[in-house]
Amino acid sequence: MANILLMGGTGAMGVYLRQILVERGDNVFVTTRAEHRDEKGIRFLQGNAHDLDFLKRIVAETKPDAMVDFMIYYTESFRRRVQTLLSMSPQYVFISSYRVFAEAEPIVEDSPRLLDVIEDETYLKTDEYALTKARQEDALRSSGKHNWTIVRPAITYSKERFQFGVLEAPIICWRALHNLPVIMPRQMLDHQTTMTWGGDVARMIAGLTGNPLALGEDFNCATAEHHTWREVAEIYGRAIGLRVFPCTVEEYIWGPNKYQIMYDRMFNRVMDNSKVLRVTGIKQDSFVSLEDGLSRELAEFKEHPHYKWQDPGRQATMDRLTKTRAPLSAFSPSERELYLKARYPALFNSLPIRAVRKLRSLAKKVFHI
Repeated sequence: MANILLMGGTGAMGVYLRQILVERGDNVFVTTRAEHRDEKGIRFLQGNAHDLDFLKRIVAETKPDAMVDFMIYYTESFRRRVQTLLSMSPQYVFISSYRVFAEAEPIVEDSPRLLDVIEDETYLKTDEYALTKARQEDALRSSGKHNWTIVRPAITYSKERFQFGVLEAPIICWRALHNLPVIMPRQMLDHQTTMTWGGDVARMIAGLTGNPLALGEDFNCATAEHHTWREVAEIYGRAIGLRVFPCTVEEYIWGPNKYQIMYDRMFNRVMDNSKVLRVTGIKQDSFVSLEDGLSRELAEFKEHPHYKWQDPGRQATMDRLTKTRAPLSAFSPSERELYLKARYPALFNSLPIRAVRKLRSLAKKVFHI
């Protein structure tokens, strides 16, 4: 029996990981910003794990044999605390990402990383997610310590977490269930992607947690199964009626997603997971297939749909491209205004303020908003 501390372990992977750890007999502690009721074998510790005073206090209290870190850090912030994090337990499991890799097929643990081979100087000056994770991996390697384990999941789906291209559940599922198409670049549709059920990723992380063979090593924690985005779209279509409207890459780029599109989704992403399977003893054929897992999770979501943020601006952009219109009754008053301005920019930008006010008044009468 070991004490395992999950930092931020309430997401797509953590929700399964904590149960797996309890089932094997561990005492599990989970930091969370929100209030949670304790469960059998699981104690929730409310507070901000970015706050070192809070973290030091709970480490002194729980005395973890291993820490699994799901938190997101700025690079400099992580560099300043890496020695502290590594000193807190015999094993520190760092959740990185497959996105650190440049294009390679298949992707193995020592495949080239974007940080090391990319020549885009503008990109390298950013702290975009893939570069951030790679720089933090380097901070662990140069720490002078050996009690770290780097975990690199690929795209993970789970319960409320679904991805299609760079779009998330609040857009994908909402549009599909409202019979509205979702856009994707024609070129991307035939690129390979790897999507793993969160429960299977959690099994791999659990197999590495407390495992001496994992110390000072990095692992691709993903299934070896892969599909084109077109094939993924067909699974979504059968499960929730998703329809795809092919577009250009330029039409698809939306703000901060530019680099994720260029340096991830437009690459073939085929993962080699032989190292993690060898160290944990897990078999590839024990993983849930994408067809079965995604269909099951989407069916459950369809029964109880809920959305945190529907992004009216993004919805409006897709409706403008696909010549469709989202139901305005689904948005709050402020969201409706954002949607209408983005859906009909030429109209709103050309009208004087008085006319815009009249248009809003008319919209309330016509659309009952």
